[in-house]
Amino acid sequence: MEEANTWFKKAEKEFQTAKYNIKGNEIEAGAFFLQQSAEKALKALLIKKTKELIKTHDLVFLAKKISAPKEIIEKCQRLTVIYQQVRYPDIPQTSELKNEIEELIKYTEDILKWTKKNL
Repeated sequence: MEEANTWFKKAEKEFQTAKYNIKGNEIEAGAFFLQQSAEKALKALLIKKTKELIKTHDLVFLAKKISAPKEIIEKCQRLTVIYQQVRYPDIPQTSELKNEIEELIKYTEDILKWTKKNL
């Protein structure tokens, strides 16, 4: 349980880092840290449930491994796409990130709340 808590604390810290970057108009960096926050939260629950760590950035895969509800999986899908867009310059952009960032913050918040409730 200690390892799971360590991962979740890191998830919370990265959520704060995301919001700090967004407030400073570093939207891409903020979006990156939103995904990282969700990833670490999901990994915390995965560690608690399975005693294993899977090294992947695919939030949908992680969410399915821990039997997350459909609405969490859908939020994970959007965060994974955004992560790929801000991380890799050869991935086509599908939206204006600034217009979507508040919704992405909410998605990450929801993932963190659900994960914390299940830890």
